[in-house]
Amino acid sequence: MLIIGIAGGTGSGKTTVVNQIINELPSADVTLISQDSYYKQTDHLSLEERSKINFDHPRAIDFDLLIDHLKKLRKKKTINQPVYSFAAHNRTKDTLVTHPSKVVIIEGILIFSHKELRDLFDIKVFVHADSDERLIRRLRRDIQERSRDMEEVLQRYQNTLKPMHDEFIEPMKEFADIIIPNNKYNTVAVDIVRTIINERLS
Repeated sequence: MLIIGIAGGTGSGKTTVVNQIINELPSADVTLISQDSYYKQTDHLSLEERSKINFDHPRAIDFDLLIDHLKKLRKKKTINQPVYSFAAHNRTKDTLVTHPSKVVIIEGILIFSHKELRDLFDIKVFVHADSDERLIRRLRRDIQERSRDMEEVLQRYQNTLKPMHDEFIEPMKEFADIIIPNNKYNTVAVDIVRTIINERLS
């Protein structure tokens, strides 16, 4: 099994890169896990209290569960991946049955910030985009997909996202095996990642 970590700031284009990689691999050979599924459960808090949580800080992530699940997949065991609701700021009662496969891709902004998790990755990819581009992408996504208003998104970006990016995400580039600049469609870097995957699997 090959475990690949794909990190980068919010709106950097991680999902685009992930899709470019998995589109070239047989679907049965790839398992995709999102860090967002592993936000800690917040049943004990009200919706208002949950909405004030700093979800861009490592303490918001249940790293113990994510690490446990990756180790089980590596041992060829099936896991029940949590399902997270951005509207409720909490996990739902549902889980996603996830089977082991040849390639497991973990995608998320904070996955390189935790050493034990980082050490499980066979390949570490960091997707980089400039801050203006990331803000524009974040605005579009949160307004269109998560029913947030522009003022809320901008306030969260200024007060939380940018400081957390500077402290916990950008410095993690030093641990990356490959850095993909994603201000434009970067086919060369993605092709290199795919080549490495195919070489490791053959």
